[in-house]
Amino acid sequence: MELKVEIQGAMKQALRQGDRVTLSTLRLLLSDLHNEEIKGRRELTQEETLRTINTLCKQRQESIEYFRKGGRADLVAKEEAELEVLRRFLPQALSEDEARSLIRIAMEEVGAQGLKDLGKVMKQVMPKVTGRIDGKRVNELAKEMLGG
Repeated sequence: MELKVEIQGAMKQALRQGDRVTLSTLRLLLSDLHNEEIKGRRELTQEETLRTINTLCKQRQESIEYFRKGGRADLVAKEEAELEVLRRFLPQALSEDEARSLIRIAMEEVGAQGLKDLGKVMKQVMPKVTGRIDGKRVNELAKEMLGG
């Protein structure tokens, strides 16, 4: 909940400063968060809020890639500016070494023996790394460490 309050505060500041890019990006973010709350019929947890922000970041990254291929530098710049605003609310990214360390701890906690325990390991790790590293990358590292 505190992250949502921080986002609202940043939106008010952007409004006062006349920062249109930040303002529109944060309005969109708050709208998405509100829609997720309606879907779940409850307030979002910190982890769910981070997951929503992460999803919006991924969408921006994909758009940037497509716009670059299409030669639309104007839209690339817009998407990059929005991505920068969204990233302000994500925690500091994890290095691969830090991710490997968390995976190793999770493997010990669940007693993972091989690839068959990948689901258990991922279930243990993901709440700790949400918004800090891509889940796909965590999955790749876990498979590698489990001998896959």
